[in-house]
Amino acid sequence: MDFKLWLAFFLASWAIALSPGSSAVLSMSHGLQYGVRKTSVTILGLQCGLWLLFVIAGAGVGSILVASETAFMAIKLLGAGYLIFLGLRQFFSPTSAPSALATAAEIQANPSAHPQAQAWRSRFISGFVTNATNPKGILFMVAVLPPFIHPEQGNVWLQLLILGTTLSLVDGTVMHGYAASGKLLRNWLRTARAQLWQNRIFGGLLMAIGVGLLAVKRSTSTA
Repeated sequence: MDFKLWLAFFLASWAIALSPGSSAVLSMSHGLQYGVRKTSVTILGLQCGLWLLFVIAGAGVGSILVASETAFMAIKLLGAGYLIFLGLRQFFSPTSAPSALATAAEIQANPSAHPQAQAWRSRFISGFVTNATNPKGILFMVAVLPPFIHPEQGNVWLQLLILGTTLSLVDGTVMHGYAASGKLLRNWLRTARAQLWQNRIFGGLLMAIGVGLLAVKRSTSTA
């Protein structure tokens, strides 16, 4: 694969990853709730969902989804509905009294007393579904990938592997940055009132992004 072509994709990957969206909000929210280390499970789920979109687009199926009104509408409704569900769940999540708030050290010392620390499956699934059902992701992959794939330069699947790995590593780095920024707010958000506002803000953002996905339309230029 041509180095200049890869470098262009590398730079584009940073622009893609840094663009705020549902994955950034989810990473910040989980970073605030669980800390960076435990949010790595969420980010792993996000990357698996990203890889699914990448492979679908690379195999040409993404173009079919974009071309089919029914298939695209189904993906759009599923993705928007899931984000709205996540937002509602966080928006109405109960808060803890100040004396009951657990620090990361307390959770690590006594994990059985804090079920949220053990819910890694839930965090992984949240991340995976958030990216895997994102219609914007499908549209973007179908639109962006073709210029970077050149059969005359060698095995197409090897090129896809290089590009997919590049995008995933960059996106994972950025999502950990979002998680870390969420964790930095932890010490200032330990009161029950602050937790309430945290749930309202992040829950509202997720719901807003979900509603925004409903407005995404197919574009014949990306098919």
